[in-house]
Amino acid sequence: MEIRLGLVVSEFNRDITYQMEQLAMEHAEFLGARVVRVMYVPGVFDMPLAVKHMASDPEVDAVVTIGCVIEGATKHDEVVVAQASRKIADLALEYDKPITLGISGPGMTRLEAHERVGYAKRAVEAAVKMVRRLKGEH
Repeated sequence: MEIRLGLVVSEFNRDITYQMEQLAMEHAEFLGARVVRVMYVPGVFDMPLAVKHMASDPEVDAVVTIGCVIEGATKHDEVVVAQASRKIADLALEYDKPITLGISGPGMTRLEAHERVGYAKRAVEAAVKMVRRLKGEH
């Protein structure tokens, strides 16, 4: 069974999310999954609407979110990740479809963000595993 993935990628901190996106694509291919749609959004906070749109597509088996939220002078990074991740989890339940969190942060420096580009790989792996397990495969 071919697993079809959709990626929702944040353009904010694009130098990092570009690396994450490339790693996600490579890992999907390695796992035998295919990325059928990619949608870019301005930032992580903007992801839920794009995730909802993609989750409603019958051609997409699972959605992988890719983003990076770096700590600033205020607690803005914590608010962004908390709100986006909560809504993303709600959408997985609403659409009965795996939606995985490949978002690094909050509370990290730019250097730590570069060190955590592998979050994208983990999110792809989780999406593929969840699709297989929900369909009764191992």
